[in-house]
Amino acid sequence: MNEAQRSKVATGRGFFAALDQSGGSTPKALAPYGIEASEYSSDEHMFDPMHEFRSRIIASPAFEGDRVLAAILFEQTMDRDVEGVNAAQYLWERKNIVPFVKVDEGLAPEADGVQVMKTFTKIDDLLDRAVRRQVFGTKMRSVVKHADAAGITAVLDQQFTYAGRILDAGLVPIVEPEVDIHAEDKAEAEEMLKTGIVERLDAVPEGRQVLLKLSIPSVDGFYSDLMTHPRVLRVVALSGGYSRDEADTLLAHNPGLIASFSRALTEGLQRDQSDAEFDEVLDKAIASIYAASLT
Repeated sequence: MNEAQRSKVATGRGFFAALDQSGGSTPKALAPYGIEASEYSSDEHMFDPMHEFRSRIIASPAFEGDRVLAAILFEQTMDRDVEGVNAAQYLWERKNIVPFVKVDEGLAPEADGVQVMKTFTKIDDLLDRAVRRQVFGTKMRSVVKHADAAGITAVLDQQFTYAGRILDAGLVPIVEPEVDIHAEDKAEAEEMLKTGIVERLDAVPEGRQVLLKLSIPSVDGFYSDLMTHPRVLRVVALSGGYSRDEADTLLAHNPGLIASFSRALTEGLQRDQSDAEFDEVLDKAIASIYAASLT
């Protein structure tokens, strides 16, 4: 483990940038940027403009390690270059930003009020590549849509089982059991989820830690106790469909909770903007998310 990266993730001032849109979410990221589905004919062609978009963000002078602690990459981004340098290497060596990689392969159909992750089919190869690229950690996402005990148990069992494999590979996993912000029983689901997380954290071997990526809670400060758990390196929050302004406001009500935003980070960025205009919009987004993450 890179101890400089670990220290930055654990105690640094700033937030995580989620640049990990995959097959299902990429069109939703490209459309606001100004690239419609009619402009690409396949997933392979779709990932080229997405990489150009991500590269533009990563290379921007606004995107620096003084405010951005880490960046979560899609695996294709991890394997591609930015300005002629491997993306993960570029992030750490040029920007002082810790690289992570998304390892899940999407969501299974809803059952018992949740969507667990599809069974991983390439995890060993992906982890090997991540280690070779000197990536620090991973991220994997499930979704909780209702306060269903069986469903939440299934989500957490799967997340922590894979987390153990990731830790064995020498990487630090981000466990992300997102609670749908539109769920009518969101607060109840969060209660059940936190109880289950604590139970599984207590079973993590001594000396090992995970990160938690959670929806901004219904009750302010609800995850404060998780932040001090000895098996938790950091707790970060997803924007979950809120606008950036909404997410920033809610995040600021939760001391110690920092952002790991995706769509909220790229809000307002356009392909036809000049580099100066693009950098200005990105800088304002980073400044607002950074400020909300300092509370």
